[in-house]
Amino acid sequence: MTLAGKRALVTGASGAIGAAIARRLAAQGATLLLHAHSRPEAVRALQGDITAAGGTADAVLFDIADDDATRAACERMLQDGPVQIIVNNAGVHDDAVFPALRAAQWHRVIDVSLHGFFRVTQPLLLPMLRTRWGRIVNISSVAALVGNRGQVNYAAAKGALNSATRALALEVASRGVTVNAVAPGIIASPMADTAFDAKKIAEWVPVQRAGSADEVAALVGFLAGPEAGYITGQVVSINGGMA
Repeated sequence: MTLAGKRALVTGASGAIGAAIARRLAAQGATLLLHAHSRPEAVRALQGDITAAGGTADAVLFDIADDDATRAACERMLQDGPVQIIVNNAGVHDDAVFPALRAAQWHRVIDVSLHGFFRVTQPLLLPMLRTRWGRIVNISSVAALVGNRGQVNYAAAKGALNSATRALALEVASRGVTVNAVAPGIIASPMADTAFDAKKIAEWVPVQRAGSADEVAALVGFLAGPEAGYITGQVVSINGGMA
């Protein structure tokens, strides 16, 4: 249990990837803070699963698109000590081809995926730095690397997140804090299963299958652990060879 004594926040923990990451970090010994907004029942169930397996977890419910609500939630989390692992997983899709993309769709996707990273990470960073150990893992996307039709807003948000990852890594490296991004491709989930059939996946993905949330979680678990202390400022792809 290499993360014993570390507190880890996973945003968007109600989704398939976020829940898998939370379970992985809990299995490694971390104390989990499980964020959700629209699906509080999902993180409460996840909290129960982690506790039943012998781990420790708390649900933290707030709207990551709300400046004041997010800052207040971060202040509450810090009352119990620094958060030394942050997994910025929260994100939304709101797809449309660019000529039909509404301003609200553009702003919503940017607000959650990119501004959410800032709202959470910035207030938690200084207490992390004072401990001289920390891990920040930002969940990006293959869309930021190769683009995707109908996802200009999503690709823009994740591309900016990749750039922020590299810049922040330079700022905090001397304090024992690493900052990396993980860029998944097609990962099996209820949403992906409705968007991609097996034939399309076989055409697009060299390994001819979708990835699993557990495979993404294994990568995040490694980057969050002590063995990854010399890896920082990287965007690590997990996409079956798509890019």
